[in-house]
Amino acid sequence: MTYVPMTSRSRHESHRASTPLELFFDLCFVVAVAQAGRQLVHALAEDHVGAGITGYLFVFFGVWWAWMNFTWFASAYDVDDVPYRIATLVQIAGVLIYAAGIPRAFNDNDWTICVLGYVVMRLALTVQWLRAAAGEQGAARRTALMYAIGLLVCQAGWVALLAAPEHSRRWLFLALVVCELLIPAVAERSYQTHWHPHHIAERYGLFTIIVLGETIAASTVAVQSAIDEHEALGELLPIAAGGLLLVFAAWWIYFAVPAHDRLRGNREAIPWGYGHYVIFASAAAIGAGLEVAIEHAVGKAHVSALAAHLAVCVPAALFLAFVWLLHSRHFKRGTAQQLVLPLTALAILACAWAGPLAVLWAGLVASASVAVGVTLADRARSGA
Repeated sequence: MTYVPMTSRSRHESHRASTPLELFFDLCFVVAVAQAGRQLVHALAEDHVGAGITGYLFVFFGVWWAWMNFTWFASAYDVDDVPYRIATLVQIAGVLIYAAGIPRAFNDNDWTICVLGYVVMRLALTVQWLRAAAGEQGAARRTALMYAIGLLVCQAGWVALLAAPEHSRRWLFLALVVCELLIPAVAERSYQTHWHPHHIAERYGLFTIIVLGETIAASTVAVQSAIDEHEALGELLPIAAGGLLLVFAAWWIYFAVPAHDRLRGNREAIPWGYGHYVIFASAAAIGAGLEVAIEHAVGKAHVSALAAHLAVCVPAALFLAFVWLLHSRHFKRGTAQQLVLPLTALAILACAWAGPLAVLWAGLVASASVAVGVTLADRARSGA
């Protein structure tokens, strides 16, 4: 369609699924995720752990928040006409600019290119919200206008950040993050936009799959390069096998329960959506950790064996802990089922001290967790 008025879609729309444009949007965002992961690998391999983790969390926020803003808006207002498609493609261009600026932001605290990309993304989204306001009335119109105003105010803050003294930028960054996170809570205080629960759960699930896929791709390239240069197959196979088991288990555990069943309103959805920052960031960091472990195995990383193994085990444990916290625990019956994922997260952390086979042990523990979870769920169903 060339043009249609932008009004809310129904929250009860049947067979609501992700569109080809949304899938294209996700794939382009993974470019920025890969850039953030690559910089994390370099920082950890050079034993710049504190700066590496801090830089990664900062640059990943920009990727995640821009993706999340678009996803929830699209769930409520996707009309798929020409202006909507163009605005979405402009946002894709913005994230590619943002991705190009990640190395400078990460290594030199120079956010100029990242902020430019953010400006492109956020101006396009602001236009979308203004268009939604033009098509709505009453409380829905006020909410759309509040979103547009909030985006403009925060974006002015990000631009002003470039002029701030370099030593204060990261503290100001945190203040702007808080302001960004408050926008949905303030804008939807009296009116909830008509996002679709099943559609939102599917969108988050698809992005999780894409990030896990990027983890496998990055790890595969790292293994291939290490074999070509060092032929250290005996040292690399346990890492590759353990990493693959971790990613397989992460996928299985994430999709073990129907997350959309709990997304009844903003009270449940906002914490769930915000908590996925840790899930997405840790899923991508597993791949970075595997690359660090591979570089350590062939003598290229300037870190201890324990640090290399923690680079894999910490994000894997965080992923499992937050999947349990955000939705799995609401579908578990009895103490045994509730304890599986928290205990698995602790056991995977402990695997970092398991010596050369630490990553393999972590993968085996994650796989055992899946087996135990499936067994307990079957027993619960048969006993019901």
